Amino acid sequence: MSAPAGTKVPPTVKGRADLALNDEFLRKAVKFTTERLRNGKHAATAEHGNWEDWRERGRQIRLHTIAHLDYYLNLFADNARANGVHVHFASTAAEAVKVSLAIAKQVKAKSVVKSKSMVTEELHLNHALEELGIEAIETDLGEYIIQLAGETPSHIIIPAIHKNRFQIAELLSKEAGETLEADTTILAGFVRKKLREKFLEADIGMTGCNFAIAETGSMVLFENEGNARMVTTVPKTQITLMGMERIIPSWSDLEVMATLLPRSATGQKLTMYMSGITGPRRDVDADGPDEMHIIIVDNGRSNQLGDPEFQELLNCIRCGACLNACPVYRHIGGHAYGGTYSGPIGAVLTPALQKNVGDWDDIANASSLCGACYEACPVKIPLHEMLIYLRRRKQEGGHRDLAEAGGMKGFSAIMGNSGRFKGVVKLGKLGQRLVARNGEIRLKLGPLKGWNSYRVTPSLPKQSFRDKWGTLEEELRHGLNELSPDARSRMEQLVRNREQNGGGHGHG
Repeated sequence: MSAPAGTKVPPTVKGRADLALNDEFLRKAVKFTTERLRNGKHAATAEHGNWEDWRERGRQIRLHTIAHLDYYLNLFADNARANGVHVHFASTAAEAVKVSLAIAKQVKAKSVVKSKSMVTEELHLNHALEELGIEAIETDLGEYIIQLAGETPSHIIIPAIHKNRFQIAELLSKEAGETLEADTTILAGFVRKKLREKFLEADIGMTGCNFAIAETGSMVLFENEGNARMVTTVPKTQITLMGMERIIPSWSDLEVMATLLPRSATGQKLTMYMSGITGPRRDVDADGPDEMHIIIVDNGRSNQLGDPEFQELLNCIRCGACLNACPVYRHIGGHAYGGTYSGPIGAVLTPALQKNVGDWDDIANASSLCGACYEACPVKIPLHEMLIYLRRRKQEGGHRDLAEAGGMKGFSAIMGNSGRFKGVVKLGKLGQRLVARNGEIRLKLGPLKGWNSYRVTPSLPKQSFRDKWGTLEEELRHGLNELSPDARSRMEQLVRNREQNGGGHGHG
């Protein structure tokens, strides 16, 4: 969690959200960038056409792959090994870190250059390398900035979304040992020069993996800066850390993903660089690593296999579109979620991977359940439904708030009896006289405190819709009687037709 020096980071999502909501710059920065990304996505998908058809194609590819994950993982591993790659399977985060460190020790590595990888963030691999005395340098510009700041990513795609150029200039000036002007060209030029030296010195290049191609044992990287190509061609040893679900069957399936991911992530038609890597350097190759390792990481992913409520979680292609669409994320940013992954996908993925709803029992509540994440998702993951499933499991697991449970029982008792409901409404009208002003209740006390801290509660009207219904029904009946016989007949026929077709209920 990013917080001013000396500020204690709250242990709950609500506490961290309160901290973020009081950070005016963070809220403006996150809102500005997510709106730009979201608008870019809408423009790119509208221009592309048939977007819903492409979403369904992407969903079917992911559903098929995850349903046959063991087959495609074995096929990928066999083909990768045939290409000269060392393939390792890691069941846990600790095992993945152990394998990575063993490779680093074997090649006597002193420095590692890394391209953007959420899996290495998930494993906290940088800290493990540093404890071994190995320098780990992030080469993605955003990742490099937050590494200097000692922070974690605030967004899957744009990790430094919460910082402006003046804050970045201050960080880079400390690194440069001189004052750098807060100009993006100057700042990017300094980083480019600095990282070029690191590329040439590094013993290991470390990457993540956007997609692994089972039919050829290849891995594919999407990027916009070109740093991943330097990471995968200059150092003598390459290590790729890959979530076990990152696989797709064939290169033809990549066409669909290469259409969906950049448009959903940043509104681009194509990513600037798309690199397909099939094994280490061959004799005829001008560059590339002499030795290549791929570490396939489980770390809780297999917990979702066979689970009808959460298996589709593995369909995620890490585009970040759900973050940009989520009204909660757009207000509080990524650090409020408290884990490696933020936004709607993080709210589900974090407790799902750790299989511990108890430690993350409030993260599922960080959502309005509006479904915007589902509408934005290029592979149609029903995250809003999964959040409900998490809330149910929280209750079933005994992690319930006693006050909330008591409140819901009271609510059920009132709403289940019309007499009680009318009585409570009458009491509410009497009681609100003490706190309502000009049709608004601004009292910040009890259940109203959280709501009224950022908005106001409308007071109960003098006459409710139920009270008005008798008069309205009479007016409708009178208006129907005034219709001509022919018009009245048509109206009655329309009513009958609606009742025969399901009582007039539409799809909304």
